[in-house]
Amino acid sequence: MEKSYIGQLGHLIQPIIEPMGWDWKIGVSIITGLAAKEIIVSTMGVLYHSNLEDDNTFNLQTKLKEQKHSVGKYKGEYVFSPLVAYSLMLFILIYFPCVAVIAAINREANWKWAVFTMTYTTALAYIVSFLAYQIGKLII
Repeated sequence: MEKSYIGQLGHLIQPIIEPMGWDWKIGVSIITGLAAKEIIVSTMGVLYHSNLEDDNTFNLQTKLKEQKHSVGKYKGEYVFSPLVAYSLMLFILIYFPCVAVIAAINREANWKWAVFTMTYTTALAYIVSFLAYQIGKLII
């Protein structure tokens, strides 16, 4: 999966998302969530559950708990912690509304407002998630 186009895209954005404790699979899930936020969960389910080398005796919850970073600053550490989960939830809550909302903004206002909405919400989400993770790391 890491050698696929979407996996390579995930590794490309790894330096951007790593300060929030995320791995490339979470990054890919965020990208696919641009179409609709509910796709994030299904993408994560596919990426984390479909390891062809493992047997399918474990459920997704177990596999998520066992995931470790494969590259970067956090290599060897577990991916999912309460702090990563909060950071991810904050990002998803705030970032880029789905494509249908952007199309509606474009139709009702104009393309400048649509681009502003995409840029502003994504930047705000990144800042909030980054601060939540980094401040949380200092406290914990």
